Amino acid sequence: MRKIIWLLTAVLMVASCSTQKEIVDIPILFNQQRVDLTKEYLQQRYNLKQDTTTITPKMVVLHWTAIPTLKKSFEAFNPPTLPNWRPDLVNVSGLNVSAHFLVDQDGTIYRLMPETVMARHTIGLNHCAIGIENVGGTEGKPLTQQQLKANIYLVNYLASKYDIEYVIGHQEYTQFEGHPLWLEVDDGYRTTKTDPGMDFVNKVRKATKRFNFKPVPNN
Repeated sequence: MRKIIWLLTAVLMVASCSTQKEIVDIPILFNQQRVDLTKEYLQQRYNLKQDTTTITPKMVVLHWTAIPTLKKSFEAFNPPTLPNWRPDLVNVSGLNVSAHFLVDQDGTIYRLMPETVMARHTIGLNHCAIGIENVGGTEGKPLTQQQLKANIYLVNYLASKYDIEYVIGHQEYTQFEGHPLWLEVDDGYRTTKTDPGMDFVNKVRKATKRFNFKPVPNN
């Protein structure tokens, strides 16, 4: 844990001295256990039997962590397994939640894992979605203008690199039920989400409209 804290402190010092937009790598733990759980998740939740954890990105999903600091947000994603995971429970994945990017309140962008490796952040769509988490999102710690600019930068970067068809907010994920990209096998496995707010999402879409992303399905 001391190593993680030291790394985050050092990265923050470097980022504060730089005016150039950059993506800073602070990888979460991706050991063999996380690899195995990711492949298990792909098979059990999506009927995708793969030898690797690789995904083909087709969408970007925007989130907030509802956690007030970068350090605590990183610590939430870093372990390979969910807190209090019980491997004896049938058909319940112990794979921890995560995302590919974490954006701090000051707009600094951190990459937590490779963009083409599956992260668990959006039910039904993890096999094709790159996740961007934003620190905060609560009434006491709302998302910032710097985070908005960073998300716009990231969507431009990702859409220029991959064949991204959709940019969505986490609260819109259930609108993909019945869509060819939707692969969740359990009809009862859903959670209600409100992040990161449609005002935030719409501003990102407006700023990246040159990519002509497809509209979110209306169910």
